[in-house]
Amino acid sequence: MEDDSIPSAYLSEFDQGLYGGVLGGEVQFMAHPEIGWISSMVAPLLEELSEVRGLTLDPSSEWFERFRAQTRLFAEAAAGKFGISHFILIDGLNFVFELVGATNTYMALDESPELVREAIDLALEVNLAIQREFFQLTARFEGGTFSNMCQWLPGRIVSESVDPFHMTSVDYFERWGREPIARLAREFDGLVVHIHGNGRHLLEAAASIEGLQAMMLADDRGFPLAFDVLPELQVRTGDTPLVVSTEFDAFTRALEQHTLCGGVLYNVEGAPDGDAANRCMETVRAYRA
Repeated sequence: MEDDSIPSAYLSEFDQGLYGGVLGGEVQFMAHPEIGWISSMVAPLLEELSEVRGLTLDPSSEWFERFRAQTRLFAEAAAGKFGISHFILIDGLNFVFELVGATNTYMALDESPELVREAIDLALEVNLAIQREFFQLTARFEGGTFSNMCQWLPGRIVSESVDPFHMTSVDYFERWGREPIARLAREFDGLVVHIHGNGRHLLEAAASIEGLQAMMLADDRGFPLAFDVLPELQVRTGDTPLVVSTEFDAFTRALEQHTLCGGVLYNVEGAPDGDAANRCMETVRAYRA
């Protein structure tokens, strides 16, 4: 197939659980065989958020060593064949979720804000250590980063999550999300972010994050497909490069009608066969928005 995707492997089993695991948390794995995905989380590490003051990162811990070993294994197997994608950051409130759970995190924003800030500072230390190790152990392609979100991006680019703010107002993001993200992004060459269906109220704020290189718009049950309302969403995100997914029939219909938006990376699924995909790509290469 003459597609223009860049093959890379995503270390999904370290998706979330690693960040609590390196602090001694109990890592639990979840299999999603229908999509070929294994993810992880940890049970809350702490009974009370005040216990965060007793946590320290040990770079020689069991889970840090497992992360190093598996990343090396993937990097060796991938050499010259495919890339190793950056994987999600679990910093800011995402990290506090790992410590005491989501409900207690939201309550602590009002009841114990200083403790939340201490936890966010620890999150920065943990995420920097993990991501620096990742970039040291994996190869760059043309100086850039392989990405399950955006295929490839120039420089050392990290993958940020603002999921906790999908269930808050934008004000909470401005108070608790923006600066921790900026602090971490400044240590690298920028970031990508994804927004779920229930987080589209954050579009304008997310599009203005310092160092943002691209935004992936995820589809979730109960919300219009991003592809179907893309012109409306793009008005709100300005010049930010977007990434959306769509089915082959919907994409080719918009291609033929010349209604595809520019500045967008389209992940197209469900081509009936290789010949149909290749014919589609011939039209894609000639297309101008």
